[in-house]
Amino acid sequence: MGEFIVNLSARYFLDKSRYRLIKNVTLPSGDGTTQIDHVIVSVFGVFVVETKNMKGWVFGDQHQKQWTQKIFKHSSKFQNPLHQNYKHVKALEQLLGLEESQLHSVVVFIGDSTFKTPMPDNVTRGFGYVGYIKSKTERVIAEAQVDEIVRQIESGRYPRTFSTHRQHVKHVKSIVEAKEAAVACPKCGSDMVLRESKKGEHKGQQFWGCSRFPGCRGVMKL
Repeated sequence: MGEFIVNLSARYFLDKSRYRLIKNVTLPSGDGTTQIDHVIVSVFGVFVVETKNMKGWVFGDQHQKQWTQKIFKHSSKFQNPLHQNYKHVKALEQLLGLEESQLHSVVVFIGDSTFKTPMPDNVTRGFGYVGYIKSKTERVIAEAQVDEIVRQIESGRYPRTFSTHRQHVKHVKSIVEAKEAAVACPKCGSDMVLRESKKGEHKGQQFWGCSRFPGCRGVMKL
């Protein structure tokens, strides 16, 4: 539903003669496949759009590996969508041979969600992503190159078939299982690493410490 709303709003609020929409793009990546919800190509850059259909309060920082969704008293973690979309941007950058400045990462939250922490300009709600795209007015791609970029994406993507989708889902499940096996910091959600006490009454004992130390001092007993 979230992707449908983004598709619909892009068609109604972005000039078709200036912005070319490509949906559901699955590309090869170093360790399998990566699936991009929407790619919008224009002379103002290639916009890589990641859609999240969520409700409740959303807490996050652009540098955190995991963000938090809170619905009443229940809290759950999910991958930082900016980090998730970074992989999509890099896959397109490699496929198209473009510079980093020619691609724009955009995250759009659809649904009854509220940001409870300050978000970067490229993390938007609802139709806000259209405004962000239109705010980019510097031409970074030649007019003649737009059609070629669209052609490259269409020829470089995997076919839009059930088999492609099934293989991508299998790849994602393997990633999720690996992440679930990891220990997350109780304070910031980053990965924990095994450390050893160097002094004090617990000298020589091992414990879990946040990988972002000293920025975060989250600890857990082994």
